[in-house]
Amino acid sequence: MARQLDEQIVGRFPVGQRLRVLDVGMGQGTQALRLARAGHQVTGLEQDSTMVAVARESLAGEPEGIRERMRIIEGDGRDTGVHFLPGSFDVVLCHGVLMYVEEPDPLLAGLARMLAPGGLLSLLVRNGDALAIRPGLSGDWAGALASFDTVSYRNRLGLDVRADRLKDLTSTLAGIGAPLHAWYGVRVFTDTAADAAEVPDDVETLLAVEEKAGRTDPYRGVAALLHLCGVRG
Repeated sequence: MARQLDEQIVGRFPVGQRLRVLDVGMGQGTQALRLARAGHQVTGLEQDSTMVAVARESLAGEPEGIRERMRIIEGDGRDTGVHFLPGSFDVVLCHGVLMYVEEPDPLLAGLARMLAPGGLLSLLVRNGDALAIRPGLSGDWAGALASFDTVSYRNRLGLDVRADRLKDLTSTLAGIGAPLHAWYGVRVFTDTAADAAEVPDDVETLLAVEEKAGRTDPYRGVAALLHLCGVRG
């Protein structure tokens, strides 16, 4: 996904431009820190105090220049209007968040308002059109059968969450003024790997295969996750 995001940034903004980035639901700050290291001005917004503490500890170990380029705010992604003015950011990330939000449209509209004209909105969501793949490949036939006509599922943490369909998000993004510009699949072949699985020796080949599949039909359509990039008009 990082490669996909970098591709979109390079294709949209001049080389060397220091971008204003907002990472909503940044978790432990993996993407936020990566972009700060790349020279961008990054704000991370996260409501989980444990994740905020982890992100701050990671940031504390970075060189001073990177620490100065990144700030962390503890807060809800649905309250972006409380913290920031409209049009304050060139790039807004919202990765792995929508599945926990029962009504995502107000959140997405708020994120779009944070973007400057021409700004990039990057979403990572569970693919509602492929929910039967994981249980099916695992031999859970009853679970696979039940997955065809729903966008609800239970994740690996045991939480009941929701997925999004590409068609529905395409319509939503158009409606909030950040129409879909590009989309990719994420975890086409590796979704069933155990969380504690060791990194294989040929990991670069694995990543090359996933990257290729994530931009190629019909493979990307059955990926576990979808990476959608909208552009503010």
